[in-house]
Amino acid sequence: MEIIEIPGGGFSFVLVSSEGSGRGAKTLSDLVASRVLLLLKDGARDSAVAQTVHDYLYTYRMGQVAATLNILSVDVSSGQIRMVRNNPAPFFVIDRSGTHMYQDEAQPIGLHAHTSPVVTSLPIAAYTYVVMFTASLLQAGAHQGRDMELPNYLAGWVADDGRLPDELTELLLQRAMLLDGGEIQHDISIATLAILPAAHRLEQHEGMAAPVRRFYLSVPFEHL
Repeated sequence: MEIIEIPGGGFSFVLVSSEGSGRGAKTLSDLVASRVLLLLKDGARDSAVAQTVHDYLYTYRMGQVAATLNILSVDVSSGQIRMVRNNPAPFFVIDRSGTHMYQDEAQPIGLHAHTSPVVTSLPIAAYTYVVMFTASLLQAGAHQGRDMELPNYLAGWVADDGRLPDELTELLLQRAMLLDGGEIQHDISIATLAILPAAHRLEQHEGMAAPVRRFYLSVPFEHL
């Protein structure tokens, strides 16, 4: 998971998950993400970036390795939120009209010569939440015959309440852990974007002064 500020105003959130596990999969995921970030920083369109990175991975590994890729962009210049997706897992949008699941068929990058991303565009509008994740989230509880039931679970999130996105992310992670018996069986990455009026942010973060940009990073370290 990487975040980059894009030329013209806005941000892109890049989520990559290579097939397999261990150091090799991590290295490949980092390689793909680095290519995506470099192209985005140079001003390339996110959809073109996904296509170019697919071509690179397909050529580099000769069609033998797959990776899922999501690029979620908030493009201030166009007034749009764009999801560029090469990931069989769907993504969700929660707004004032309800909960919407976007699950158009999308293929991972790297396996087939001709693979294009699925692109979804939405207006930047207040009280909009976008939830993207690796497919492993959907597998939580599967070994115990349980189901995340994401559409039903997310339907209980009311956009008009204006709650912060990290709360929703934590709720999803806690549910996954509960279904997996307290210990996650597969690596899971979740990213939640929220477009909220400043008043809601200030109310929930006492003392926050606008307009100040803040980035937060929380990373656990194992005892060495």
